[in-house]
Amino acid sequence: MTDAKEQQKQATRGARWTVIACAGVVLGMGGLAAVSAPLYSMFCKATGYGGTPLVGAAPTAAMGEALAPVSVRFDTNVSKALSWRFQPEQSRVEAVPGQTATVFFKVTNTGPAPSTGIAVFNVQPDLMGSYFVKVQCFCFDEHTLQPGESAEFPLVFYVDPALRKDPDIGTLSEMTLSYTYYPSKNGSPVAEAPKPRTTTNF
Repeated sequence: MTDAKEQQKQATRGARWTVIACAGVVLGMGGLAAVSAPLYSMFCKATGYGGTPLVGAAPTAAMGEALAPVSVRFDTNVSKALSWRFQPEQSRVEAVPGQTATVFFKVTNTGPAPSTGIAVFNVQPDLMGSYFVKVQCFCFDEHTLQPGESAEFPLVFYVDPALRKDPDIGTLSEMTLSYTYYPSKNGSPVAEAPKPRTTTNF
């Protein structure tokens, strides 16, 4: 009898540890899923990976050597789930590496209700992302507009002069900075608006 009770205790103890281990794995995986997007975003911002522009201070001294300008084209898009109009004040600028440039972007809520949006961006070609440095940008900030309301947001940037020394892309003369506005939920972009629930009558 004692052996049977002891075996039952051991089986119960083993089952308890199995449940605890499984719960730990589930919580760990959930935690990794929750932080993976912010960590990836931080990695891209720090390295320029995937066409993500860097963030930095404006250059403090003029470069002695005149460098060939880079034509920076601006591409603006709005998710179908957001009733906004979004456009730059100019479609492109000639940016001299090492010199700051400022471009304003205008957004207008064309919908019948207040809405909140957030802009994400990238640079093409991808390899040029690490040479595009944003000094001031409206991206990743939530903006709420009333019906018919418009707002203007500045982008201050410069192209790192080191671009011209890059053996792979140093001779390129054009890059595209692309912005897309999405609806915002809890400070994060939402790719699609939630679909209304359908009800079935029986």
